[in-house]
Amino acid sequence: MSDERPDKGRAVPSGRLSRLGAFGRLAAGVGGGVVAEGARRLAAGERPRMGDLLLTPANATRVADQLAHLRGAAMKLGQMISMDAGDMLPPELATILARLRNDAHHMPPAQLNTVLAQEWGRDWRGRFAHFQAHPIAAASIGQVHRARLPDGRELAIKVQYPGVMQSIDADVDNVATLLRVSGLLPKDLDIAPLLGEAKRQLHEEADYLREGAMMRRYRDLLVDDPAFVIPELHAELTTPNVLAMTYVAGVPIETLEAAEQPVRDAAMHSLIALALRELLDWGLMQTDPNFANYRWQPETGRIVLLDFGAARAVPAATAGGYRRLLAAGLSGNRDAVREAAVAAGFLGEAAAARHRPLVDAMIDVILGELNRPGPFDFGDRAFVGVVREQGMEMAQDRATWHVPPADTLFVQRKISGTALLAARLKARVDIRAMVDGRV
Repeated sequence: MSDERPDKGRAVPSGRLSRLGAFGRLAAGVGGGVVAEGARRLAAGERPRMGDLLLTPANATRVADQLAHLRGAAMKLGQMISMDAGDMLPPELATILARLRNDAHHMPPAQLNTVLAQEWGRDWRGRFAHFQAHPIAAASIGQVHRARLPDGRELAIKVQYPGVMQSIDADVDNVATLLRVSGLLPKDLDIAPLLGEAKRQLHEEADYLREGAMMRRYRDLLVDDPAFVIPELHAELTTPNVLAMTYVAGVPIETLEAAEQPVRDAAMHSLIALALRELLDWGLMQTDPNFANYRWQPETGRIVLLDFGAARAVPAATAGGYRRLLAAGLSGNRDAVREAAVAAGFLGEAAAARHRPLVDAMIDVILGELNRPGPFDFGDRAFVGVVREQGMEMAQDRATWHVPPADTLFVQRKISGTALLAARLKARVDIRAMVDGRV
């Protein structure tokens, strides 16, 4: 999320018409790319499918660049796709979309000053001994500045991009329309409930007063846990569009890649244990696993947790579905896993029935990996290609596509993102020992 390059300043389109125009240009660019790629392949004697023409690196680059410019809900949805799909995306597209996790433009100084004057008054600079004009981080909904109060306290100030809250519903609808007209989604697939939940979640993420309350709640829950550090809310400067908190030093969590194996293992053990506590004990989960939401303190060995806008309640039914699925996995019973996956909404009944051999083969591969003795090696990704191929084969049957319940999707987003980070760090964690006795 951090970006120190001064050339990245670019005003956020805040009006409805300007954002709609950006989506129109995006659609036209993608369409032009389809025509050009189709002509190229036909000239080469190929008979390309529409999906192959749409999912090209050039089109993915167009989408990533435009979403990074729009920011807000549009960029957040692009981030969700890149994180949620994980290892199931083709490598070229995964690399391009991953840019959305750490490559946002920031507001130019004039636009920033206008926003802060509206929130704090025209003399807002008098509140600080120093306010760093260039952001230390820029993401989908806001950018973060470092500041120092007259009494010497260091703060991190997150400032929301103008127009983000007002554009959420339209952005979600526009992204959904792009997916529909592109043919990437079956016409009879009902995604309306998911879109409604996505809008609700994004409105909550854009409410910085709510995020401040969630940050306080997590500080209370983890007050005695030495593995984590959470900033303290500075309520006096916090508004619905500005979140003020203590500045907590740390380096990107990815720098742990260079650490010794035991250090990487311990960090991921802590993060996986946290996810299990959120799901099975608290009924509350921070569902955005963007790597930028974690920092690492090499001197203390502690993990800094940031960004609680996506914290949400986990219904008891959702937690129960995961509990049954975990228990089935520990038992090694393929039938029990399949039944639990269908009951929890992970797997549609039509797909489970029509593609039973493929489903069972995928379950067998996963059970074989998880039930090996000793720690699970997240760095060993050999089995992922096998599961991907089987999943892609099932995906060809668009009539059996299935949308899991929204609450399950948000929880799975956190779990999948945590696994991706563990794979990035090549961590080894005894998952069975952590889960056994909890389900």
